[in-house]
Amino acid sequence: MNLEQGLAVVQQEIRIPDIGDAEDVEVIEILAAVGSQIAIDDPLIVIESDKASMEVPATAAGTLLTLSVAIGDKVREGQVIAIVEAGAESTATREKPPAVSAAIQPAEVAKPTTSTESKSATSAPRKLEVRIPDIGDAKDVVVVEVPVKPGQIVAVDDLLVVVESDKASMEVPAPVAGRIVSVDVKEGAAVAEGSLLVVIETAAEVVPPSPTVEATKTSAPKKQQAMEIVAPVPVVAAAEPVVRQEPTAPPPSRNVYAGPSVRRLARELGVDLTKVNGTGARKRVLKTDVDAFVKVALSSPRVAEGGGIPPIPQIDFARFGQIETIDLTRIRARGAENLHRSWLNIPHVTQHDEADVTDLEAFREGLKAEAQSKGIKLTPLAFIVKAVIATLKAFPSFNASLDPSIRRLIVKRYYHIGLAVDTPDGLVVPVLRDADQKGVFDVAKEIEVLSQKAQQGKLAMTDLQGGSFSVSSLGAIGGTGFTPIINSPEVAILGLSRVAMKPRWNGSEFEPRKMLPMSLSYDHRAINGAEAGRFVTTLCQTLADMRRMLL
Repeated sequence: MNLEQGLAVVQQEIRIPDIGDAEDVEVIEILAAVGSQIAIDDPLIVIESDKASMEVPATAAGTLLTLSVAIGDKVREGQVIAIVEAGAESTATREKPPAVSAAIQPAEVAKPTTSTESKSATSAPRKLEVRIPDIGDAKDVVVVEVPVKPGQIVAVDDLLVVVESDKASMEVPAPVAGRIVSVDVKEGAAVAEGSLLVVIETAAEVVPPSPTVEATKTSAPKKQQAMEIVAPVPVVAAAEPVVRQEPTAPPPSRNVYAGPSVRRLARELGVDLTKVNGTGARKRVLKTDVDAFVKVALSSPRVAEGGGIPPIPQIDFARFGQIETIDLTRIRARGAENLHRSWLNIPHVTQHDEADVTDLEAFREGLKAEAQSKGIKLTPLAFIVKAVIATLKAFPSFNASLDPSIRRLIVKRYYHIGLAVDTPDGLVVPVLRDADQKGVFDVAKEIEVLSQKAQQGKLAMTDLQGGSFSVSSLGAIGGTGFTPIINSPEVAILGLSRVAMKPRWNGSEFEPRKMLPMSLSYDHRAINGAEAGRFVTTLCQTLADMRRMLL
């Protein structure tokens, strides 16, 4: 009986487990390399549906013979993804070396312990070229990330390169452990199937025997101590590097456990994954982790610094004459931060127009006596707020916010109108809540109450939160138009100037009409120019004839 006859070899299939009602889930990460030794429950791949990610573990121990899936493949429950050879030299056997040694007689075991086979237990250094694998019919594939550099030590499955097509991202992991000899691509380079990426020099060292084998040799009789080469510990060339050391300055993506879709999202948002706390299995970074990181960053109260914008130089104005330094009030300072952040982050566009409010003013004058009897100051702003709400209902994208990824529009089904109020301490924007559920008299009364509280500094925090659209009126001061800054995270703001009497052609003659100048600033990321034009036109028509609100 020779050694090979004493080693039973069994090949076992590993299949996709029960994945519920998910269909055609995508493989987003490969965690094991063909030829490596795996144990039961070692993760092989990571699959992801539109609801969750899941690791697929090994259901058998041994040598991974084949892995029949690649990143981007679609898999389903019961599909064979790998074949494992489980035998006496498998990981499962390696965990029980005394039992295997006892099954092999000393005389029989001594046969394969030749000097030639002892040398075969080591693998001479060799260079392995890593190339782009099969990428199907993908075109215009470019390299978007190269986290390794020449001389760096890598382990099996360490990330080498990330490539991206117009449809998907794909990570290329290290198939072996060793040292990077050369990096043959750069970020931005176009590649195709078979393109050379890196060259790795593999290790040249015998894998150290396990503690159980060492104990067996020590306790065995002297006659058996000559059999130490035959200890059932497999030697897989290039499975372990010569020196297990980390580079002194690892690249940003090194040791970050994240899939290609997450890395792509991070690149698009400019997020450094090393700063994101992973909440997935084995601290894997998920999309929700990146989203949470971005939310925290955006909610930071500090004023944006740098960003490629040249700073305003500091000047000693006292050199030119007498000066006085006055501290901004807390409200003005906070308002300055908010306005600065909005102006830097939102692409503003302003649409100007004039609304004929002649009939509206006549109607308001007719209601003044009734309003005064109820203790209400009936201003044009109350009617404008009602007209704005009617227009927002026709154009819901103006009553919305962009989410941080700038990929979704959050449309609000409530109508909380922010009203800019000038106070001695600075500009504040109290919110008129549920304005769509209030009549003109109620709106006018609440506007008066909010204005008084603002002037007296008695606004609560709840009075300043939750606005969905803002109105800034300078009508009492004057002007023919201005560019109001959007009150982030809203997507639009309406500015009102002073009503002026102007001649308007009625088809046969000019007649005097009261015209209200309006300025609509909007976020061009969420709203295009045509939408803004239609919004303003509809608002002008509603103000010209309030009966339109009944339609």
